[in-house]
Amino acid sequence: MREHVMLKILKILLLAIALCISTAWAGDFEDGVAAYKKKDFATALGKFKSAAAQEDARAQLNLGFMYGKGKGVAQDYVEAMRWYKLAAEQGNAVAQSKLGFMYTEGQGVAQDYAEAVRWYKLAAAQGYADAQSNLGLMYSAGQGVVQDYAEAMRWYKLAAAKGNAGAQFNFGLMYDNGQGVAQDYAEAMRWYKLAAAQGHARAQFNLGFMYSAAQGVVRDYAEAMRWYKLAAAQGDNRAQSYLGFMYSAGQGVAQDYAKAMRWYKLAAAQGDALAQFNLGIQYDNGQGVKMNHAEAARWYKLAASQGIAKAQSILGVMYSKGQGVVQDYIRAHMWYNLAAVKGDADAVKSRDIIAKKMTTQQIAEAQKLARECQARNFKNCE
Repeated sequence: MREHVMLKILKILLLAIALCISTAWAGDFEDGVAAYKKKDFATALGKFKSAAAQEDARAQLNLGFMYGKGKGVAQDYVEAMRWYKLAAEQGNAVAQSKLGFMYTEGQGVAQDYAEAVRWYKLAAAQGYADAQSNLGLMYSAGQGVVQDYAEAMRWYKLAAAKGNAGAQFNFGLMYDNGQGVAQDYAEAMRWYKLAAAQGHARAQFNLGFMYSAAQGVVRDYAEAMRWYKLAAAQGDNRAQSYLGFMYSAGQGVAQDYAKAMRWYKLAAAQGDALAQFNLGIQYDNGQGVKMNHAEAARWYKLAASQGIAKAQSILGVMYSKGQGVVQDYIRAHMWYNLAAVKGDADAVKSRDIIAKKMTTQQIAEAQKLARECQARNFKNCE
């Protein structure tokens, strides 16, 4: 009887010790969160590691995030993967979704769309909206699965219903393009607006485009401007480029070449080809800036290197005349030829005219340069 009582007491003591240890582990996690919020990343890292060592999935997830973002530690995708996987294997939906993303992007691991889909599905089955949205993307693009727009729509809808802005945008995009569903601009606009209200820049841009192009709605340049500005303020290069055009053309706003220049430059700095081309035009014509043909040529070249046929054709004119560049019929013919291949009718005529001023050898050289330039996808053609 005495032994039975002692055994019972021992069990109670062991349970009490276990509870104390569990509380301590939980305390480490909470302390880590508090330290992270104060941007004391070193302390947070130590606390999370202590809790993670006791298989706290939340701490393992947070360590994955810290290594992935380089918070308080050198960025290390391999280490991030290790921690995410430990948490994911315990069923943590967020970690499962993060693993899926890293397999999608090839961060810390070889890119593997099939493996990404596997982890997304595990998280999506738990109702995690980000994973459902990403599954929609995989089905839409046919990455890791057979392309299936209807299945993409199904996953987007689940995530969109939970308020996921990315899914709402993509759901709208499917209606916009008629993928997996009959094209319906009104329905596209409805979903874009839900995403845009959450600050989704691409949805804001698409709304601006629909209003400016009268796509499923009465044309309204002022409303287009409103949406473009919201997206542009977030750094969306297309919105910045379109804003530049609207200021240049005076659509929905008083014509203002100086403001057009400002928006074009922001977009061009991000590599927006149309903005680069339009900057060339502004410098060429002295709109909002002092006329400068050399600067115009610089911007045309950047746009031409991205395959903008009209920029290539204009470069042909500039080399033909020696405007902003040293006169060079071979270069002129090369650029005309490249634009002509892309269907620019003016370039075809100009190429044939300038060919009459060139020797057979010069034409052959120009054609050779054009072929080489095209093979390099228009890069390093100067």
